[in-house]
Amino acid sequence: MRGQHPEMEKHFTLTDDELERQIGRCEFTPADFTHEVHVRLAWILIERYGIETAEKRIQELLLCFVDFAGAKDKYNTTLTVAAIRAVYHFWQKSNSNNFHDFIREFPRLKFNFKELLNTHYGFDIYASDQARLSFMEPDLLPFDE
Repeated sequence: MRGQHPEMEKHFTLTDDELERQIGRCEFTPADFTHEVHVRLAWILIERYGIETAEKRIQELLLCFVDFAGAKDKYNTTLTVAAIRAVYHFWQKSNSNNFHDFIREFPRLKFNFKELLNTHYGFDIYASDQARLSFMEPDLLPFDE
């Protein structure tokens, strides 16, 4: 895209309002829903609503979106809540006032996310049916530390 950095994903063409609205209305292209979009959505919701409401809202939005995308089997409650808590942890330390700067400030949220979660979970939350259905607290390290 003209004027965009090559490492930037398509979601950067949308404002925060547009991204939240498109996901909420199931207008966002499922093929463009990447891990980075998930992290950005978490960041947007934390910025707007605070962590408690953001945790509830992201689950509602994503459950509806994965149903629309025909990917209900890919939804994982533990991963969704863990992701927003991880974003919140870094959000509290951040000097950024927009997502682009935030993800550049904390690139491990984009590039080393599984390793980050492995410091909190001693079991594979991606393969656990229980983790898919309900949030499982970390067994190694809580997210607030």
